[in-house]
Amino acid sequence: MSPGQAILIGWAVMALTMLAFYFIQRRTRNAGIVDFVWAAGIGGLAVFYAVAASGDVGRRVLLAVLAGTWSMRLAVYLLFDRILGKPEDGRYQMLRQNWGDRASVFFLGFFQIQALWAIMFSIPFLPVVYSKGALGWVDALGFGIWLTAVTGETLADRQLARFRADPQNKGKTCQVGLWRYSRHPNYFFEWIHWFAYVCLGFGSSYRWVTFLGPIVMLLFLYKVTGIPYTEKRALQTRGEDYRRYQQRTSAFIPWFPKREIS
Repeated sequence: MSPGQAILIGWAVMALTMLAFYFIQRRTRNAGIVDFVWAAGIGGLAVFYAVAASGDVGRRVLLAVLAGTWSMRLAVYLLFDRILGKPEDGRYQMLRQNWGDRASVFFLGFFQIQALWAIMFSIPFLPVVYSKGALGWVDALGFGIWLTAVTGETLADRQLARFRADPQNKGKTCQVGLWRYSRHPNYFFEWIHWFAYVCLGFGSSYRWVTFLGPIVMLLFLYKVTGIPYTEKRALQTRGEDYRRYQQRTSAFIPWFPKREIS
């Protein structure tokens, strides 16, 4: 199967899956389910590409395991932390309110756009699974990057969940663990994770394609759905406490906090 055929089949499956979950969203009125489907879908696409491609078997298996595990961890976290038994995420509440009577139609388009985004983020996997070269030290480096990133992201998520679980912390900003050194350590490690596939695709003639992962993810985090919206919501709900946190804590790359000026 050619890369183009794999992309077309992957897009068709993602579009149908998003359509099915769009109707689930209509019944539950919780559009946050789209985040779960997006995260799970990227891992599913990685496994599909690994099976359909004709590159080195070891490299295909490694890509399926790494991308599949990352995807499963993120999807399960989103499902239980933000969707099941939880109110609809503020992002989607705002969209629902802004769209009014047209929300049903607009959400249909939104879900399909998410299918296209899943395909876009899966494209860096293709140079990996079609590469003929055997595994080597650059791939070991990629595994090290992946392990560091997934461990860091998991730790950040758990630290935040533990902080929020304490009723005494209601209305306060998490500043423990990794959150003392970055306002968004989960986003940082999510971005770092995409460099693993740059290493895995290093031997491919189309290795430049793998850089789409970290480049597009950084763009999304800084300009689309990540830091700007998250910080806007944090300022609305935590006010001065979060504003002071912004002043002394790095926005993205973990670094030592600044001293407060009294």
